[in-house]
Amino acid sequence: MIKSKTPERKIANHLQQDVVKISGKTIFINPFLYWRRFDENTNRWLRELGQMSDDQIQLNRSRFYPEIEWNDLSHEQKRIKDATVEMFLKTLELINTFHPYLSAGQLLEIERKMAIIKKIPFEKWVTKSITKKARLLEKEKRKFQRERFFSSWREWFSLENTQQAILPLIVTIFISSFIGWSLGISKNSCNPYFEQNIDQLN
Repeated sequence: MIKSKTPERKIANHLQQDVVKISGKTIFINPFLYWRRFDENTNRWLRELGQMSDDQIQLNRSRFYPEIEWNDLSHEQKRIKDATVEMFLKTLELINTFHPYLSAGQLLEIERKMAIIKKIPFEKWVTKSITKKARLLEKEKRKFQRERFFSSWREWFSLENTQQAILPLIVTIFISSFIGWSLGISKNSCNPYFEQNIDQLN
C-alpha cells in the first residue's frame, strides 16, 4: 500500500519546483515568493495584467512559445498566452533586480528552466486572473446600470411637472382603494352567510 505524502512533503516538493540553484545561490522562479520584498506599486505591477506594451509582448512570443503557430490560436488563447509571456518577462525582471550579480548566461539558464517548469502554472494563474477581472467588471457594470436607472427615476420624480401630474393620480388611487374597501365591508355586513359565521363564532 502506498502511503500518501504528508502536507509538509507536498509543500517542500512544490517549493523545490520554484527554486533554482545557481553558483550556490537560491533563485526563486516563482515571482510571488519575492512578495516580502515588494512595495505596493511593485505588487500591483506584478499582479495586474496589461502593464507591458503589446509590442514588447509580441516580440517575446517565440522566446517562450517557440512551438506555437500564433495565427492558429483563437483570440482567447492568444490573450492567455500573451499574458503568460508578460508574467515571464516580469519574473525575469524581478530576478534580475533582486539578483544583480547573475551573468547573462546564468539568466539564460534560469529562463530556460522557467519556460519548462512555470509555463503551465503561469497559464493557470493568468486564466484565473482574467476570469476574476471579467467578473468584477460585469459586477461593476450591473451596479452602474442600477444606479443610473434609479438616478433617472429620481430625476424624473423631482421635476415639478411630474409632481403636479402624479399627485392627483396618487390621490385618485387612494380614494378608489378606500371606496372599494368600504363597499366590500358594507356588502359583507349585509350578507346572511357572513352574519351566520359571526353567530357561530359567538
